[in-house]
Amino acid sequence: MQNLHVRCFVTIFLIKAAYLVIILVQYNLSNLVCNIKSPRPYIHLINPCSSFLLPTQIQSVMMLPVFGRNRPEGKILETVGVFEAVKQHGKYETGQLFLHSVFGYRGIVLFPWHARLYDRDITPPIKPEPPGAHGSKEVKGKTHTYYQVLIDTRDCPHISQRSQTEAVTFLANHDDSRALYAIPGLDYVSHEDILPYNSTEQVPIQHELFERFLMYNPSKIPPFTARDTLKAWQEKNHPWLELSDVHRETTENIRVTVIPFYMGMREAQNSHVYWWRYCIRLENLGNEVVQLRERHWRIFSLSGTLETVRGRGVVGREPVLSKEQPAFQYSSHVSLQAPSGHMWGTFRIERTDGSHFDVRIPPFSLESNKDDKAPPAGYTF
Repeated sequence: MQNLHVRCFVTIFLIKAAYLVIILVQYNLSNLVCNIKSPRPYIHLINPCSSFLLPTQIQSVMMLPVFGRNRPEGKILETVGVFEAVKQHGKYETGQLFLHSVFGYRGIVLFPWHARLYDRDITPPIKPEPPGAHGSKEVKGKTHTYYQVLIDTRDCPHISQRSQTEAVTFLANHDDSRALYAIPGLDYVSHEDILPYNSTEQVPIQHELFERFLMYNPSKIPPFTARDTLKAWQEKNHPWLELSDVHRETTENIRVTVIPFYMGMREAQNSHVYWWRYCIRLENLGNEVVQLRERHWRIFSLSGTLETVRGRGVVGREPVLSKEQPAFQYSSHVSLQAPSGHMWGTFRIERTDGSHFDVRIPPFSLESNKDDKAPPAGYTF
């Protein structure tokens, strides 16, 4: 009789435990569905956070929100593709579809770049910096893979964590030294920001250059291969597309990454004007909500001039960096009347209690070691 009571107690306990597990599973699933279907900004819906990512050996269907007037009544999600395992070693090939792990847009890899990453967070200083000094610490670069990619234009209006859709800008091919033109929807993406997926669509990315640069080839993996136009465009524009140096530094959990690009030289009023584009990304690695309020730049030219620039925000914005929206990225330009120079500075960051602190912008070089004889080709094929 005693054994019967023990067996009954164990059976009841197991039934209750199983019921509790079912309730928890149902709760988590419903919570996930609610999170996906909630009418929050686009980036929230597809931002892969730690609770959303699945183990790399498990393939999962990627579903994204459907936007636009042609959305069928009641339809919120549509199947886009199937996630693939993230590559821990090696690089992604031309034609690899991906989801950006931070900004959430869909894209496709055009070709890789091997850059030198100068990370001031992991290299100890050789000697203590004197008060007020900046940039005296010697940092050795290590090779890091970035990718030239196309951004799906359908996702561009919903990338709220960026000031604008990323573009590659070129100097115009005429006498106006300040004239720039851009090819929108071109970006540079770090290897760790790639979340690869595959799709059965023959045109899975909407971008005006997609079918000019890539062709569908089902016998290949990934099934999109480079056309001759992409190879020719890459070769002709290599000096102005090349990503060579990346600079990174963290202050109080705010990481700043800078990528400079040389754009070329133009003559203006019997002098030479050298142009650079630089892309800056700010990331909040902590839990505290902060807001960028001011910028302070110092720009040194080889001609001997030192310029100081102060102002509110960046590119007309004062972005808030939170755990939900931890990153902000923008691009800007600078010109010098000398073939090289340096830039460094700080961002003034405000906490929710009104206190401030300065975040260092890692010093980076402005070098013009490219061939200026051939102008950038841009859209010319």
